[in-house]
Amino acid sequence: MNNELYVKPITYDELYEKIKQFIKKDEELEIIEKAYQFANEHHKNKNRLNGDPYISHPLEVANISLDLNVDYVTISSALLHETVNHGGATIEEIKDLFGNEIANIVNSISKINKLGLNDNKDSSAQYLRKVMVGLSEDVRVLYIKLADRLHNMRTLYALPEKDQKEKANETSTVLIPIAHRLGINSIKSELEDLCLRYTKPNVYNDILEKLDASREELNGLLTDMKDSISEILTSNGVKFKIKGRVKSVHSLYNKMDNGKRWNDIYDILALRVFVDTEQDCYLTIGLIHSKYRPMPKRFKDYIANPKENMYQSLHTTVFGEGGHLYEVQVRTYEMDEIAEKGIASHWSYKEKGSVKIQSMMEQKLEMFRNVIEANSSVETDIEFANNVNSDLLADVIYCFTPKGDAIELPKGSTPVDFAYRIHSGVGDRTVGAIVNEQIVPLNYELSDGDIVKINTNKEPNPNKDWLNFVKTSQAKGKIKSFFSKQDRTNYINSGKEMLEKEIRKRKESFTEILSEENINKLCNDLHTENLEEIYLNIGSLRYTPSYVINLIYEDKKDVMDIYLGKVNNNIGNITNKNAKNDIIVAGIDDILVNIANCCKPIKGDKIIGYVSKGQGIIVHKADCHNISESDRLIDVEWNMDNTSSYLTDLYIKVIKGKNQLLDIITKASQKDVYIEAVKTFEENDYTRFALTIKTNDSSQLELFISDLRSLPFVVDVGRVNS
Repeated sequence: MNNELYVKPITYDELYEKIKQFIKKDEELEIIEKAYQFANEHHKNKNRLNGDPYISHPLEVANISLDLNVDYVTISSALLHETVNHGGATIEEIKDLFGNEIANIVNSISKINKLGLNDNKDSSAQYLRKVMVGLSEDVRVLYIKLADRLHNMRTLYALPEKDQKEKANETSTVLIPIAHRLGINSIKSELEDLCLRYTKPNVYNDILEKLDASREELNGLLTDMKDSISEILTSNGVKFKIKGRVKSVHSLYNKMDNGKRWNDIYDILALRVFVDTEQDCYLTIGLIHSKYRPMPKRFKDYIANPKENMYQSLHTTVFGEGGHLYEVQVRTYEMDEIAEKGIASHWSYKEKGSVKIQSMMEQKLEMFRNVIEANSSVETDIEFANNVNSDLLADVIYCFTPKGDAIELPKGSTPVDFAYRIHSGVGDRTVGAIVNEQIVPLNYELSDGDIVKINTNKEPNPNKDWLNFVKTSQAKGKIKSFFSKQDRTNYINSGKEMLEKEIRKRKESFTEILSEENINKLCNDLHTENLEEIYLNIGSLRYTPSYVINLIYEDKKDVMDIYLGKVNNNIGNITNKNAKNDIIVAGIDDILVNIANCCKPIKGDKIIGYVSKGQGIIVHKADCHNISESDRLIDVEWNMDNTSSYLTDLYIKVIKGKNQLLDIITKASQKDVYIEAVKTFEENDYTRFALTIKTNDSSQLELFISDLRSLPFVVDVGRVNS
């Protein structure tokens, strides 16, 4: 055990006394007590790597969470959060004993804690995705995760050095930026120092030694400056509290990392003044400036212009006692709660009428939810992570509506992003924008502090070209959604017209053809849910109207014979190249064409068509084992102008080891090949992966296979044949 870093953990009795100061209802205290007893039973006779009883970890996590002003559900969930992964409990047990709310939080934490971050981007992105999804479902999941990580970082000395660095890297890459964005400064600052301690121990210890060498002198200077400011404020009737501190090791490291030498860092000393009202903040700064000269360009007003994480305070740096520089922060007690505890602290102020803060909090949480929703259908975890980084973890700006409401956006956003952030209906109806009373184009890049007025139409009319310049995934998702719905509506209307035209052409009765019995038969045969979907399939050229009507009369054979007749009259004459279709069929327009599942051909493969009953033309690889001589084989070819991607199967045989799949996924990402599904089969000395991938054509696939063969652990790789 590292005695220098060891801190005796809190006991349950100590924690319970602290909890009772915040939680007053007996029934809530009883649930917390029951959660502790359950956790203690499931962790008994187990120790952590540093020698502490395992129950000490959930107790510390609950203690850290409690400092964020959380509710009894969060405290109970914190006590229970390791009972599934490390205590042998089940989610069903927790649900039965504690209800759905606590069970869902514990379940989310359990899933997140099973994941680990490697240096590889795909792994990092996957971890980020899970954390963000947890956040979008219930923000309390994230409070517990941050508290869990903070206690693990406090006891990181018990792990081997390699594991220490990996855990610190995971923390700084994923969790610290999110803690910052949520404004939980108390956890963020300590995590930053702990990460520096383990990733750059020599730098950390060097700064610590320099601080320790002058600690007595620095504390004396802080005391003198505190006394002086206290005298100024008292004589002017300002009620206040004041704290002094030496800046954190990580803060000083950042200054040195930006090129400053130790002897050039003058603002090591910091003071924080707490007052009752916003007006007192400005009065206090004025009184301090009246005695101590402020350093030029160092005054920051984060009260009028809060940071992206809702942080509010006045900052100044002054030449103070002994000629030293002092950073002085002035804020109200409420602002300090927000600065240290982030969104969680707002709950304690919600009943006190802090409407501005409530509005900002709701906007923040809504933004997280919007990002998750907008990215729910992206193809890869890396794409998701890039979008999240762009929307949530990048630099932000604040723009304002004409009424003064603040809208938070990632840097580089446009008026269209602004409009969609207000409401999807506003975005869809946007026709123009005025920024700072000047008409600007819709691709204009907004700046911090801009006042933006959106001009709208009565009817929604977004433009697909907006996708080329909007910044936020929320705007991109809403624009794509609009046109997807519009295309669907157009296809349905077109399909309905085509079917009705065919019925009139045959001089049939609409009522008879589209009777309830016939519609049910079509839905069953075509695997659709209703008539609207049948129209959709006809309008998108998946089925022809003739094929649909003949299905009603069970005349499939005649339909296929007609197709074959057309083909036989046009052998060797594939001339009709409809750019909408992936496959071009000799002599036939608008026919249902499907790719065979057995051999999964992709563009560039030699292919042959088979006229099936009920499924149109089935396209196989020319050498597929399921194809034999038949009068139902027809000539088909790829439409090389089409940009579709295709699914196919690969097998990869590898020598057993660690992280091979991660390396395979990396190669796929580098070649823009999407992995849709993976199955793993263990053999004696080998592992075999069965991959279903999505690729553009055979050339791209061959490059990917070549890359896989270059991996040292790959024994064999190839396509799965039918």
